Order: sequence, then structure tokens, then C-alpha cells
Amino acid sequence: MSRYPGELEELFKALGEPGYRARQLFGWLHQKRARDFMEMTSLSSGLRERLREEYSISRPFVKKKLVSELDGTVKYLYALSDGEAVEGALMRHRHGNSLCISTQAGCRMGCAFCASATGGLKRNLTAGEMLGEVYETAHDLLASGEKLGSLVLMGTGEPLDNFDEVMRFMELLSNPAGFGMSLRRLSLSTCGLADGIRRLAEKRYPLTLSVSLHAPRDDTRSELMPVNRRHDIASLLAACKDYFEITGRRISFEYALMAGKNDGPQDALDLAALLKGMNCHVNLIPHNPVAERDFTRPSQETVQRFLRILESRGITATVRRELGSDVLAACGQLRNSGG
Repeated sequence: MSRYPGELEELFKALGEPGYRARQLFGWLHQKRARDFMEMTSLSSGLRERLREEYSISRPFVKKKLVSELDGTVKYLYALSDGEAVEGALMRHRHGNSLCISTQAGCRMGCAFCASATGGLKRNLTAGEMLGEVYETAHDLLASGEKLGSLVLMGTGEPLDNFDEVMRFMELLSNPAGFGMSLRRLSLSTCGLADGIRRLAEKRYPLTLSVSLHAPRDDTRSELMPVNRRHDIASLLAACKDYFEITGRRISFEYALMAGKNDGPQDALDLAALLKGMNCHVNLIPHNPVAERDFTRPSQETVQRFLRILESRGITATVRRELGSDVLAACGQLRNSGG
């Protein structure tokens, strides 16, 4: 499922079939999202049998589905062919449905507040497995007459740590002969791999880049996010500025507020000074506590004070609306609970 049309043409040539069969197969896989070669009725029965004998369509399936009674958020646990499992979260907004998907099984970034990193990295997902998360969710939405509006690569894993497969995923996702989703409707979130940000900039994709910052000073950020020991704040912001210069795309900085750790007035002032003059947006996220971690959520008053300080210093910021708190919507929680 993760082959480009040109690669499929080579496959059909090897089978002694005309090249247009590749376009038919690509459409069946990515537009009609067939699960079995026998569904592909525009192919001859003999060709379908041969494909079934020599190849397989490996796609995740929904192992568990939880629906929030608070806001309709849906948490999916997708089972992979080797027994691993990853998560996705469907969030319902006024502007449409947004799906957050995983790019790795586990994560090796080791962020101190994140449930995804507790078991380390198991393996990278393939482009086909990421597409499978999207297609399985899109199929589930059909039952209620709904569609998928946008995607966020912010589930389990660090997308830029699985760079090549994530790029292949995006190219297949946006192929007009397939699912055809514009990359303007996709957000990619990174914990701050500066070299990966520069590689992504060279692609010039029209996506939204979200960078997890979570602290305005290196000492605190290194404590929360070990990646800061390799890519400190200065090198990260330099990469972000280069990204904007190359792509012209405004960067969104994610900032999870944790009580007593990074939510004080001085933290807000330092953050405002750090980002002064950058074309960016700050997304404040009141921390969603997880059982595996020892951080707590700040009060609403603290969150609003932090927001006011940023705005008073000319920094554009908003507070993210909490969704799905009753269905373990934070990354890694459902997977870690045993599914």
C-alpha cells in the first residue's frame, strides 16, 4: 500500500501486464481503500488471484474504540500486523473532523511528561501503516456520513525521527490519484529535531509545522525534554527561522503548562522575550496528567495569567481546548493501559 504509482507500474510490467493496471490498483488501494485484491473488480479474476497469491495488503485494524461522552472525541487503538499497537484520536471541531495519528510504535525521545515514551521505541511505522490509520478512520466515519477534514502527526512517536517514511506517507496521502488530501490540511509536530526541521524545509510542503517547546530556558527544557541536550533552544530557534525563510510558513510553538515547573510569570516573560520578532503562534496546553508521570495541571487562573503576559508582549497565543479527557486522549495512555 506504500508504493508510488511508478513503482506499481514496474510491478505490473514484471507480471506482463499493461501499465494502466497500476493506476487501477492505486485507485483501489487509496481511493476506494480496498482491503482485499478480490474486491478490485476492474482487474481480471486471474490477475486478482495472482496478486492475492504473491502479495498482501497489510493494513492496521481498529482493536479498540472509545467515544467521549463529553465532546464526541474518539480514541482508536490500531493493531498492526506484528502485534504492536498505536493510537489515534479523532477530534470534532466546528470546522470539521481532525485526526491525530501515530508515526512510530513507542518513542525514544524520552520527554519526562509524556506517556508515549515510557516503553521506549519499538519500531518505526511504514508509510502504509500510517495511511492505514487514516483509511480505517475514514471508513469508520462513513457509517455516520462524516468525512475527515484534517490530519495531525502528533500521536505516538516523533515524525522527524522516521523522516523518510513520513515523507513517503505525505506524498501518497496527497497524490490526486489516491486519497488526495491537501497538505495544507496537515500539521506535523516535532519535539525539536533541528536537523529534521531543516530537511523538512527543503521539501517546501505547505503543511503547518508545530514545534514542542515547553520551556523558555535550556536548564528546564533539558530536564523535561532530553532532545534539548542535542538541539538546544538557540539551535532549535535558528532552524525554525530558517524554516520560515525557506517556506514562508508561520510556525506554531506548543507549550504544555505544568504546575510549578514552567507556568510562572517569569517563564511567560522569558518565553515572550525568546520569541520576540518571530512570525509564530504559541499554543498553550494545560497539562493532561498521566498515571506514569508526576506532573500536575495548573489552575485556570494560572493559565490565563500566562496567556495575558504573552499577549501583553505582542506574542500571538491561544489556549488549546481540552478534548477527550474521559477516553485517555493523551498520547500513549490507551496503549499503555493494555488496550
